[in-house]
Amino acid sequence: MARSELRRTLIVLSIACVFGVIVLARLPFCPLAAVAGIPCPGCGLTRATLALAHGDLRQALALHPLVFVLAPLFVAAVSSAALNYVRGPGPRNPPNPWFASRSASLLGTALLVATLGVWGARFFGYFGGPVPVETFSTWASNQTLKRK
Repeated sequence: MARSELRRTLIVLSIACVFGVIVLARLPFCPLAAVAGIPCPGCGLTRATLALAHGDLRQALALHPLVFVLAPLFVAAVSSAALNYVRGPGPRNPPNPWFASRSASLLGTALLVATLGVWGARFFGYFGGPVPVETFSTWASNQTLKRK
């Protein structure tokens, strides 16, 4: 492994560790939810993905009904981006023309419309209503209460 690949691997692992600590500590990391106290269009997806990973299908669907579509796509996209970053530029890492295709654009648009549709519908009580969110202040007070 070349030095530059090792350095890029360590960067990817560092970012993954920071994300892991945020998830394990249950830190609120959605800016809209943490600051404004309202759920964003993707609110509940991280918790839904974790529930899905633990085999709790009912909880995953309750947290976000598009988890079965969005979670695998997100994992594939992040994994592909991380792998391409670690490999670095060069002939063995050509760009993927599918991402720039009309099909990918149509799929992305459909997923965006579906995500925004679910988000809007939840404000009117559909799909279990809005996902409960935690602001930084409520998270901090909950952590203080747990220590007492």
